[in-house]
Amino acid sequence: MFPKKSKYVHNFSSGPSILPAEVMEEAAKGVIEYDNCGLSILEMSHRSPEFIGVMEGAKSLVRELLNVPSDFEILFLQGGASTQFTMVVQNLLPVNGTAAYVNTGTWSSKAIKEAEMFGEIQEIASSKDKNFNYIPKGYEIPEDASYLHITSNNTIFGTQFHEFPKTNVPLVADMSSDIFSKPIDFAPFDLVYAGVQKNLGPAGAVLVIVKKSALGKTSRTVPTMLKYQTHIDKESMFNTPPCFPIYVSKLTLEWLKEKGGITAIQEINERKSQKLYDEIDRNSLTKGTAAIEDRSLMNVCFVLNDSSLDSELLEMAKEANISGIKGHRSVGGFRASIYNAMPEESIDALIDLLQRFEAKHK
Repeated sequence: MFPKKSKYVHNFSSGPSILPAEVMEEAAKGVIEYDNCGLSILEMSHRSPEFIGVMEGAKSLVRELLNVPSDFEILFLQGGASTQFTMVVQNLLPVNGTAAYVNTGTWSSKAIKEAEMFGEIQEIASSKDKNFNYIPKGYEIPEDASYLHITSNNTIFGTQFHEFPKTNVPLVADMSSDIFSKPIDFAPFDLVYAGVQKNLGPAGAVLVIVKKSALGKTSRTVPTMLKYQTHIDKESMFNTPPCFPIYVSKLTLEWLKEKGGITAIQEINERKSQKLYDEIDRNSLTKGTAAIEDRSLMNVCFVLNDSSLDSELLEMAKEANISGIKGHRSVGGFRASIYNAMPEESIDALIDLLQRFEAKHK
């Protein structure tokens, strides 16, 4: 009933990113008709029993898979993670308070810029001195900070927090590119947020997991749409939610559960990334750009020792149906984004390409 792709492409795009094939097939059915109700998921009311079931099911799966404590609220909102740069500070930072930020790349830099419009922000650590190729360590966290903000995984520079900072102040994290890739201990957190377009669904929604006791303490006048309590009170439906991304996110969460959950997918992610890093380290033409101890399991960044060969490798990748490996302009070289849905066969295809490229230039 549904046409297949004209060819299979190994999709290493950093986002919007690869989705499980089973999820895309089920989502395609839902676009035509959802659950035999006679309506497309694209056209049904978000107030209908059918879509309320989708929303409740997605939230329930988030709580189950991540083992989210009962004192946290789960929200699906519009605006992506970039809107959260503003919402976090407006909802969590008191008028005369201070917030601490660790700067590990482009997205944390943008979060800092937005936060500075609303209060005193301290950039307590940064890896900018080495073009964000490592995660800072050994810094002091102000005891009077209202919260500490980090970006758990850095898509552009290929670095990742493998351990979260030990802190006595509440922790806030942008987990857009590694949420659901490994277990999370929520004990130190007040808030976690993540754009869905990496490990969950199509672009257009953001997941927010916020501790209820963290809210209502800022003495700020916050616009209605930017207030977390607004969306908690209306169960993520104060206005029309991004229905299709939430629906696909629910399907992806069901897929993840069928795969064995977070612990199972973490083992797969570690195996996939290790295979690719091993080849990059072995290959005489390639070199990883991130500090080894901070290498991301989601975004593998590397360069050729001879950058004049970049265009040739990209052309060979195209011929091999490998897409999305060109690196961000901030780093150059190459980037392979290997999120949860990336099959191991695609990792093998990229490794084969690098080996053939090396043989050609020996």
